[in-house]
Amino acid sequence: MEAIWEKLYKEAMNVINPHEISSTMWVGSVASAVLTKEGNIYTGICVDTNSSLGMCAERNALSTMLTHGENEVDKVVSVYKDGKVIPSCGACREFMMHLGKNADNIEMLLDNEGNAIKLVDSLPEYPRYK
Repeated sequence: MEAIWEKLYKEAMNVINPHEISSTMWVGSVASAVLTKEGNIYTGICVDTNSSLGMCAERNALSTMLTHGENEVDKVVSVYKDGKVIPSCGACREFMMHLGKNADNIEMLLDNEGNAIKLVDSLPEYPRYK
């Protein structure tokens, strides 16, 4: 695996902390690290609830990135609590596609072997709303 993927993987693993917040909310079983075009890394954890009000780790990390005034993503890594790299879900891929004209080129790590894919290649039929 390339050094940058390893760095992002470690950043995501550093925030994994599965625990119960309440009887209807659990957090931290998935974490994500986002590398921006500016070279900054933002992390986020998943928020799972008994309803649809939860949030994936990727969208949590991306929201933090947006809060800090950035919107151009280079790479995304998501990790399950057991250390396995997991690709972003469809909702997160859709969210990333709305980040602008360069969103097509966001790279997403697919597995622990270092295989990656460009976002546009994971959504080949995605309409271009940009």
